Amino acid sequence: MSAARLNEYQVVGRKLPSEQEPVPKLFRMRLFAPNDVVAKSRFWYFLKKLRKVKKAAGEIVSVNQIFEKRPEQIKNYGIWLRYDSRSGTHNMYKEYREMTRCEAVVACYQDMAARHRARFRSVQIIRVAEVSNADVRRPYIKQLLTPKLTFPLPHRVIRAQKGNRALFSAKRPSTYY
Repeated sequence: MSAARLNEYQVVGRKLPSEQEPVPKLFRMRLFAPNDVVAKSRFWYFLKKLRKVKKAAGEIVSVNQIFEKRPEQIKNYGIWLRYDSRSGTHNMYKEYREMTRCEAVVACYQDMAARHRARFRSVQIIRVAEVSNADVRRPYIKQLLTPKLTFPLPHRVIRAQKGNRALFSAKRPSTYY
């Protein structure tokens, strides 16, 4: 599921109008799904749990895809989630450093699958928020915020000039410095 690119959708729905309630309350959710069909399905899944409104007794008012304002800038994201493990249900807060909200959520689903063996269906994203550099809590994100951060480049193979290069060499080149 996480191999497919996720998009962010805003789904607005309500209970069908009746004589007792001619103007029912609207419910809005921001959901991450590969397409709008899955987004509507997830909307009904959560609304049934939260407000006891099922698809047969309700209607979708609108489905809009939400796009990132600055997709070319790297940001820190905090994700609040709930997941079902083999032993119970757990709440969790995780941080990711990505370009968009959707990429952060995809990274979260892959991280949950890797570290906790949690499938897509057992992870519920509660909230996604952009976190400023001062408010970052996790050390694995804090270490990336240091100014003038550099990474070592091991195993650099230095190639000789093309004109005077010998076909065979007497000794193996050293690639670690």
